[in-house]
Amino acid sequence: MDYTLNCNGQLLDLSEPRVMGILNATPDSFFAASRSQTEAEIAERTQQILQEGATMIDVGACSTRPDSEPVSEQEEMQRLRFALPIIRKQAPDAVVSVDTFRPNVARMVVEEHGVDIINDVGAPVNSKQLSASNQETMFRMVSRLRVPYIYMSRKSTMKEVMLDSAKVVDMLRSMGQKDIILDPGFGFGKTVEQNYRVFGELERMQALHLPVLVGISRKSMIWKLLGCSPAEALNSTTVLNTLALVKGASILRVHDVKEAMECVKITQQLEKVK
Repeated sequence: MDYTLNCNGQLLDLSEPRVMGILNATPDSFFAASRSQTEAEIAERTQQILQEGATMIDVGACSTRPDSEPVSEQEEMQRLRFALPIIRKQAPDAVVSVDTFRPNVARMVVEEHGVDIINDVGAPVNSKQLSASNQETMFRMVSRLRVPYIYMSRKSTMKEVMLDSAKVVDMLRSMGQKDIILDPGFGFGKTVEQNYRVFGELERMQALHLPVLVGISRKSMIWKLLGCSPAEALNSTTVLNTLALVKGASILRVHDVKEAMECVKITQQLEKVK
């Protein structure tokens, strides 16, 4: 897709797919190998993401895995205030996004740390801390901050994902939001079968004329289907990442950057020789 994001004045060209490496500054993310808490661990993971070829880093400080209880807003901010300066020191030119569902956290990371993108998966379904208007507050916050925004739909069919995304895009546009990325929300609000049905129709999202992010890395839709563990789901993740690129994904959000970069190189080569 011929699309450019304005990330703090740095233009990010999405005419070729990008890989976004996951860095979890949490003790409880579902994939244990992705957790980085000490200064050394955060620096090492940042360097690994860059060395393996990614130009985007997605930082999470509050787990949204199923059945998790979100930490307080203060704890999430504290983790990010610790992690982000380390990441910026190691990767001053990387595009950094923060995975949060809290408007105040979004404001803090942009205003204090110059974060480039807000990645919003919405509040955990079991969270009792947030009001029903939280997401609209987030819409207004990112529109005011003028940073690219990733919207994830929790709807369970592609038709509903498309309608939901179109409605949200209209709302965001009315608030002045410029750059929007859409995420069909694999692993959120969907059964295993529903995840695969949505994935099977992923190319339909191109009709919305916005970049699509696919975050499918080592998720339960893979290991529940195959009867394995997240640690054993790399090969299957690579298969789905490749298919996602064929179906038009602009960004792959992954734990395993090297393997995702290989997917991008192969699919791009196939495009060149058509």
